[in-house]
Amino acid sequence: MGRATSLLTPRAVAAAALLVALVVYDEVSTHLWHAGIWWDVAWIAVVLLPAVFALVLLGLPLRRTRPVVLASIGLTFAVLAAVLTAVDANVFANLARLGATSFLGWWFLTLFEALSWVALVAAIIPWIDAYSVWRGPTKTITANHPHVFDVLSFAFPVPGSIASFQLGVPDLLFFALFLAAADRFGLRVLWTWVTLVGLLGVTMAITIWADIDGLPALPAIAIGFLLPNVDRIWRALRTRPTTAVPAP
Repeated sequence: MGRATSLLTPRAVAAAALLVALVVYDEVSTHLWHAGIWWDVAWIAVVLLPAVFALVLLGLPLRRTRPVVLASIGLTFAVLAAVLTAVDANVFANLARLGATSFLGWWFLTLFEALSWVALVAAIIPWIDAYSVWRGPTKTITANHPHVFDVLSFAFPVPGSIASFQLGVPDLLFFALFLAAADRFGLRVLWTWVTLVGLLGVTMAITIWADIDGLPALPAIAIGFLLPNVDRIWRALRTRPTTAVPAP
């Protein structure tokens, strides 16, 4: 009885309520209002993106689980996502991809020994992602095999339409990794989450405004991690642990 009650924390209740709300929205989204493209952009940027990534924020304490458990849960979610996709349970497959990338991102963070490693990754991945989207494998997949990208992305349904705004699974993984890094290394967790979500919304708006097929999202995610924490990251990079020299 005590253990069952301990599971009903405000964080767990909020996450469960969000999950139910997202499932309901995904199921009925095509029958909702159709108010024009910029209203759709505002809805996704201000409501849907925060709601989805609030699940990652609420689940953040789970990143302290043992690495082998994190990896096992992440792989289990990945298999579940594949099975649900195969049986056309796309709404639940969508959420399973979020679970898989979150747990695998938290596991990936356990391989990083210092904040400098995370900062280095944040400085490198935007360039790799930009090349992939504009000239590399992501461009090839979206241009020639769009169904593959549908399977390897998270869909944010547009109300009153069958269309959706999509983020690739690497974007989800690095979102979870950087948010967990902010928690692990004593950075500004809430501000990191706000900046990550906000810049993803800006990226989507720029994509619509420029009328292009897609923009790389990892630059926004990397900047979203670095921007609110630049002073603390710089301080950590300048601080070097001292090593005692044994007397002869």
